[in-house]
Amino acid sequence: QVQVVESGGGLVQAGGSLRLSCAASGSILRINDMGWYRQAFGKQRELVAVITSGGVTNYADSVKGRFTISRDNTKNTVYLQMNSLKPEDTAVYYCNMEVRAAVSGGYWGRGTQVTVSS
Repeated sequence: QVQVVESGGGLVQAGGSLRLSCAASGSILRINDMGWYRQAFGKQRELVAVITSGGVTNYADSVKGRFTISRDNTKNTVYLQMNSLKPEDTAVYYCNMEVRAAVSGGYWGRGTQVTVSS
């Protein structure tokens, strides 16, 4: 069974930084895309950033130039460095990993809260 766990959320002032981590564990053969999503209160979940197994990245327009996604394949971990945070970045941040395992598919973490105060 595959488990995905996020960490690193918290409360930060506008203009500050946070680094999120997400690690997958279990009987994993390979992880393809790794992505970060967020869901603000009363809104739909949206893509923040994604990184392919080859290191190609894609970002939502709202975070380009401020957030950086990276991955460590040796640790089955993806990171999201968030700089110049704004109050509108406040949301629960979720990690999704496209995993090849005994049961392949997209695995979600439970989320980590990021709150940016003005």
